[in-house]
Amino acid sequence: MATVSFRMDDALKKQADELFNDLGMNLTTAFTIFVKQAVREQGIPFEISREVPNSETLEAIREVEEMKKNPSFGKSYTDIDKMMEEMLS
Repeated sequence: MATVSFRMDDALKKQADELFNDLGMNLTTAFTIFVKQAVREQGIPFEISREVPNSETLEAIREVEEMKKNPSFGKSYTDIDKMMEEMLS
């Protein structure tokens, strides 16, 4: 048996532990299943793609681009407290 160790964000590990425990296995078993499937398929056993922004995010990106081109578009602030006050009210 070989020992493999790797680093993972604490929050992600906790989420993975909870998920795999609900599925009746531990993290080691889950990774072993992943690696066996990868070897069997000779590749990653699922599609890997970039996260595509949703329509709301795309609209926000377009809005920022417009604000860069035309500084009078939108509202600007010189006082962070006033900005936060307006945002939260």
